[in-house]
Amino acid sequence: MLLTDALLLDYKRCQRRAFLNTYGNRQQQDPERDFLLKLRQESQIHVEKVLLEFYPDYQRPEADLSNPKALAQATEVLMLEGVSCIYHGVLLRSHSFQGHSIDLLGTPHLLIKQPGQSKFGDWQYYSTSIQLGRRPKPEYKMIAAYHADLLMSIQGVTPKTAQIILRRHHPTFVELDIWIPRMQETLFDCMEMLVKKQEPEVFISRQRCSLCHWHTHCYTIAQSQQHLSLVPGITPNRYESLQTLGVFTVEALAATSPNNLGELIGLEVASQLQQQAQSIVENRAFRKHNSSKHWPNIPNSPIEFYFDIEAEPEQNLDYLLGVLRVNHLDNTQIFYPLLAEKTEDEKIIWQNFLKLVNTDPKAPIFHFSEYEVETIKRLAYLYGTPVSEIYPILARCVDLHQKVTQFVTLPVESYSLKSLANWIGFHWRDQGVSGDQCVCWYDQWLKTGDRNFLEAILRYNEDDCRATFHLKNWMSHFFLDS
Repeated sequence: MLLTDALLLDYKRCQRRAFLNTYGNRQQQDPERDFLLKLRQESQIHVEKVLLEFYPDYQRPEADLSNPKALAQATEVLMLEGVSCIYHGVLLRSHSFQGHSIDLLGTPHLLIKQPGQSKFGDWQYYSTSIQLGRRPKPEYKMIAAYHADLLMSIQGVTPKTAQIILRRHHPTFVELDIWIPRMQETLFDCMEMLVKKQEPEVFISRQRCSLCHWHTHCYTIAQSQQHLSLVPGITPNRYESLQTLGVFTVEALAATSPNNLGELIGLEVASQLQQQAQSIVENRAFRKHNSSKHWPNIPNSPIEFYFDIEAEPEQNLDYLLGVLRVNHLDNTQIFYPLLAEKTEDEKIIWQNFLKLVNTDPKAPIFHFSEYEVETIKRLAYLYGTPVSEIYPILARCVDLHQKVTQFVTLPVESYSLKSLANWIGFHWRDQGVSGDQCVCWYDQWLKTGDRNFLEAILRYNEDDCRATFHLKNWMSHFFLDS
């Protein structure tokens, strides 16, 4: 059996994913998403930049790329020769676990020579991992500790440190005396799961699962089981607490007294989860238990703006400021796609946005997330817009996501714009498209000049604006009738 650093990383993030990657039916995997391909390309570009800037004289083991043992031997030869930097070295160690032979394999981006004693002489190696993230996540540190543990068995001494280089080339050094024991515990659990072929239970985590190639497979199972992880607010810890109380279904949660749950998870959270389950069972919206006696102020104005942004995070670029202007006086709706066809046009679309929203200086600006407000602040700072001009615009912004999550419980699996808008009857013209797909389309537009990519982005953004408009109307009627 082969246990790689990639498999261990999967286990750290999702035990079920590691199991399915080992024993699952590959035909049940989702097609690879364009966004993942983009991330992989960006990661490789990042690695190449780091190599060029810091380690241009690296050497790479020469062997059959499909033969891990040969690559590991070639790596050790380079270490014996005292090569200063080894790129894509392979670390391999055989391990006996519960009567099973397991090959532990690691492929750190770099092995760096440093002074110190080892079986090779008066030098030793430490590993460097090059990651696209902006912060040293625990899973990065755990894999660095895994590489250090493998290095110890090869060079005869534990490295003094391990290094992680992040997106902005900031190095972080890992405290191995802390992370090696943690890693070994995780490694033991992973090996036990794989040896015993213990398939972990399905648990849908929206952020973690959304990009996984097993998502559809696991989600289908969760839906067939009406699994509690599909209920918004159910975290793994809360799920364990519910199981302790014998609550295994949405119906059971809906019928459970919050007072019983409150002893384990707090009365306020228990009340919210019970009401959420009740909303799903009855398929209707509820006013939140803990909301104030007064409904939120949802302004109704003769003219209203609905605002949604498309961005390219890698370039720190907001390339589309979509605005839907609704005039209730003459019953017209006009969509304004303020689009930067070139990256340097961001300033132009920002200035056009200011002109547009200031044509009706009292009109509220509805949006669905904090991102729009944060973007207004960022662009104002970046392009020197006077504070006196920005404050009145910010005062007109109304975050519908904040309003709905504070005051309403709906029968949905998440409180995303898509989930809410679909429940009230609004549907996007292009099914299955998401914001990360638009990021890929914009990159393709910049590379190819094919306007079909822009048209798809504009349709998606306009539908986001219109979905926000429909949600605002629904909320206004709900608050009025409740």
